[in-house]
Amino acid sequence: MDLNKLKGQLQTEVDTAFLYDSIAAIQSDENLTRVLQSLAQIEKGHAQHMLDKVRDFEPNHVMPLPSSRAKFQLKLGKLFGYTSIISSLSNIEKQFAVNAIKNKIEKGEKPTGFEHNHLNIIEAVNSNKALNVSGGLLSKFESRHKSVGGNALRAAVLGSSDGLLSNMSLVMGVAGAAVSNNTILLTGIAGLLAGAISMALGEWLSVQSSRELNQRQIELETEELEASPEEEKKELVLLYQAKGMNAVEAQKLADKAFENHETAIDAIITEELGIDKEELGGSAWEAAIASFILFAMGAIIPLYPFMILDGKNAVILSIASSIVGLFGIGAAITLLTGKSIMFSGLRQVAFGLVAAAITYGIGHLIGVSLAG
Repeated sequence: MDLNKLKGQLQTEVDTAFLYDSIAAIQSDENLTRVLQSLAQIEKGHAQHMLDKVRDFEPNHVMPLPSSRAKFQLKLGKLFGYTSIISSLSNIEKQFAVNAIKNKIEKGEKPTGFEHNHLNIIEAVNSNKALNVSGGLLSKFESRHKSVGGNALRAAVLGSSDGLLSNMSLVMGVAGAAVSNNTILLTGIAGLLAGAISMALGEWLSVQSSRELNQRQIELETEELEASPEEEKKELVLLYQAKGMNAVEAQKLADKAFENHETAIDAIITEELGIDKEELGGSAWEAAIASFILFAMGAIIPLYPFMILDGKNAVILSIASSIVGLFGIGAAITLLTGKSIMFSGLRQVAFGLVAAAITYGIGHLIGVSLAG
């Protein structure tokens, strides 16, 4: 087996245990604390197992400390809400489950159904109202946006990234044509508003369409429940068994859910459709406003220097500000990709500067051509 891959898996286990422990430490709900601490202990056991494998190649290899990425992720959790970290851990557990099933199939073994147990637990934690979260606007946006599969951190990173890159390219292109500061400002503001409005409209349509789709699915399930309740109960039993319950426990839980129509449809919506009914009440307008603000926050970075300076000084400050913003966005992207902070930050800066250089060059050529 590839030694570097083993070391990478070991670091992932260490980081996962560190995050579980860290989030558990700030919980006020005792049950959540116990669940998260138990998951941390299990991940520590996995880390020790991976360390033993690494030591087959390097006998003196020691258990690594939590990575800078994990520590950075924890700090951002204080701003964006700890649910963003739980969502990240959910993705890790999902990958672990896929790998476990794949390994068993490759060995000719049959998956037991327990491979997804950690994923089910962490997703249950993610939906727990007692989870200690923070982050103001972004946390509020997250609770509205989950129904379409996103989260606040992802929306913040991608929204601000789009705003910064698009407006930086636009502003540099106009600046390259050697036009006046007023023209650059007018163009930049127009680009900011056009992009932010477009993002907001797209977000509104996305959330509203998702809500309408979910509501339609609920209507169909309600009709099926009324037409054939026994068949729906059998499906629910199978779903519980697929999550690791034995047949007796699954049947008891399904019987409990089907004691009345309301609890039956709630169970079907949650287990079969994976929909949280409370999220259906989320406002598409709130999501649209959040997207508008996030895009505008990125777009203002390359534009504000032209409000206080002019000429080359404004261009230099615009580029410098954009570099800082691009690096910050690249660093935040590591929470979604798992790459190193330095690599992602510098890559984001490089892409942004290339785009700016190209548009500046094109703007300069057009400006020269028009002047001639």
